Amino acid sequence: MKILSIETSCDETAAAVVENGREVLSSVIASQVEEHKLYGGVVPEIASRRHAEAIVPVVKKALSDAELTIEDIDAIAVTHAPGLIGALLVGVNFAKGLSLASGKPLVPTHHLRSHIASNYISCKKLKPPFLCLVVSGGHSHIVMVEDYTKMKVIGKTRDDAAGEAFDKAARTLGMPYPGGIEMDKVAELGDDSKFDFPRPVVRDAPYDFSFSGLKTAVINLIHNMEQRGEIIPKEDICASFRKAVVELLVSNFMKAAEDYGIKTLVVAGGVSANSLLRKRLAEESEKRGFKFFKPDKSVCTDNAAMVGAQGYYEYLSGNIADLSLNAIATLPIDYR
Repeated sequence: MKILSIETSCDETAAAVVENGREVLSSVIASQVEEHKLYGGVVPEIASRRHAEAIVPVVKKALSDAELTIEDIDAIAVTHAPGLIGALLVGVNFAKGLSLASGKPLVPTHHLRSHIASNYISCKKLKPPFLCLVVSGGHSHIVMVEDYTKMKVIGKTRDDAAGEAFDKAARTLGMPYPGGIEMDKVAELGDDSKFDFPRPVVRDAPYDFSFSGLKTAVINLIHNMEQRGEIIPKEDICASFRKAVVELLVSNFMKAAEDYGIKTLVVAGGVSANSLLRKRLAEESEKRGFKFFKPDKSVCTDNAAMVGAQGYYEYLSGNIADLSLNAIATLPIDYR
C-alpha cells in the first residue's frame, strides 16, 4: 500500500511516498531554517506563507522521485495536529483538495505519533508494545505505545519542553537558531562537570519533567557573568547544561520502564538526535537488559516520511476523514 504524506506543522514543507508503513520511496523537504534564523526562531506568519508557496512543487517532486502518479497512490496522509495553526491549515487544505480531486482516502495523522513512527522506518522489526520517550522543541513525553494507534501518556513536562530549554539557553549564549543542534556540537568541546545545574524533581509525579527552573538557572548564570564582565565559557556551559537535561530525561524514562516492566524502549522527536541522549539511553538500556531503538538522524526532525509511516497504521485502523477535517493546534497524543 502506497501513501502520499504531507507535513506542514512548523517550518518544513515536506512530502513523501511510503509503502506499507516501512519503506520510503521518496522524501522531499523544503526547509525554512535559514530565513527564520534572522529572527532567532520560527515566525508563524512567514512559515504559513512559505508553506503555501512550496507545497505544490514539493508534492510533485515526491511523486516524481517515487516514479509514481497520484493514480498509483492508495491514500493521502496529512499532519492535522498539533502545530502552528496557520502552517497546519496549508497542508490540511491542500490534502483535502487533492483527496477530493483524486478520490483517494484522506488520513489525518498526529504529529507526535508520526515522530514515534519514524522508528518503523529505521528499525524494520520494531513492533508495539514499547515505551517511548518523545522529546522535541514543544513536547517531552513518556508514552506507552500499546498498539500502533493506541497510546497512553504516563509522563510529561509540567512546563518547558526539553527542546525549548535547549533553544532558549542557546539563544542566550548567542547561538544561531535552531539552538539545540548548535549547543550539542559545542558541548562536545566542553567540561560537563564545570557547572552543577539543578535537576528539578516533580514530587507527586515521578515520571514527569520540569525544565523551566533548569533553563532559568543557565540564563541567570550567563547574565550574571556578563554583568561582571567575565568571559563566558560557552563550551563548559553547553556541556554542563546538556548533561543536566539528559540526566533528567534518562532517569525518569528508565524508572518508568522498570516500574511498568517494559523491556523495549524507543526514543523519538527532534531532540532524539542529541548525541549524548542517544549514547546514555543506549548505555542504560544495555545495563538493564532492555532493547533500545532510535531513529536515524535523518528522520529525527520534521519530515513527511514519518507521517506516511504512521498514516499507514491509521488507515488500517479505520481512521479516515471526510472534507470536514480541520487543523488543530493542540491535541493529546492519546486522543481517540
